[in-house]
Amino acid sequence: MTRADTRSPGPRGRRALIVAAVVALVLVVLLGLLWAMQRSVVYVPLGGEPPPAAEVVEGAEDVRLRTGDGLELGGWFVPARDADRETAVLVANGNAGNRESRAPLARALAANGFSVLLFDYRGYGGNPGSPSEEGLATDVRAAASLLAERGFGAGDTIYFGESLGAAVIAELAVERPPAALFLRSPFSSLADMGAHHYPFLPVRLLLWDRYPVTTQVAKVDSPTTVVVGAADRVVPPEQSRGVAGASANLFEEVVLPGAGHNDPETIHGPEVVRAFVRLADHVG
Repeated sequence: MTRADTRSPGPRGRRALIVAAVVALVLVVLLGLLWAMQRSVVYVPLGGEPPPAAEVVEGAEDVRLRTGDGLELGGWFVPARDADRETAVLVANGNAGNRESRAPLARALAANGFSVLLFDYRGYGGNPGSPSEEGLATDVRAAASLLAERGFGAGDTIYFGESLGAAVIAELAVERPPAALFLRSPFSSLADMGAHHYPFLPVRLLLWDRYPVTTQVAKVDSPTTVVVGAADRVVPPEQSRGVAGASANLFEEVVLPGAGHNDPETIHGPEVVRAFVRLADHVG
């Protein structure tokens, strides 16, 4: 019988063990930071409260939304100009900026006869609170309730969601089916987005917020338009196309050649507005 080798590792072996331990420690620290700070990566609010509505959009009105968990959020109500379609648009913002950056979109929609509600989520635009999937769902419900108080029930409203807002508004559409659903640059799920941008990290295991957009749109019977930026480097175009493919009632998939995620053409360009009008004409 041979005896086990009980010799200590040599200098090279000790160095290898030290390097392995340091690498493991760094990975643990990085994963811990990602887990703790992930919402600061997902949600990028622009600090400070926007100016009064009327200073930015002619005829617009400042409004306050009251959420089910007791927060008061700022918003702008932009009345329709010219031909009044008796239809409202509820805009759910993406993950950055605030309602002031959506003013050109509101102007374009109002000029086409739609009343428009812009609002900021908790933690955005000078609002109290911190954003989360549950929190944003609560906020958009408050926005829908404010429109209902003004005579625009869900059946008289078209939901417009951009990027992260597409996820927020898709969930609302399951709970309160709208006249139609308009999704600009939607991702398939937040987990898919994280895995795309951070393929070297176990994102799916670490995420607190999920936003399962394709699962939600499959439950929405309202006519749906999906806008895809063909050159989008934030949300992969194939994810937006996947959302269109999962829709239970797809009216139109609109592809913008050469358009990136944050290009004006994608955010409030004429083709986006025309696509929105086509959807509204279809339902109304």
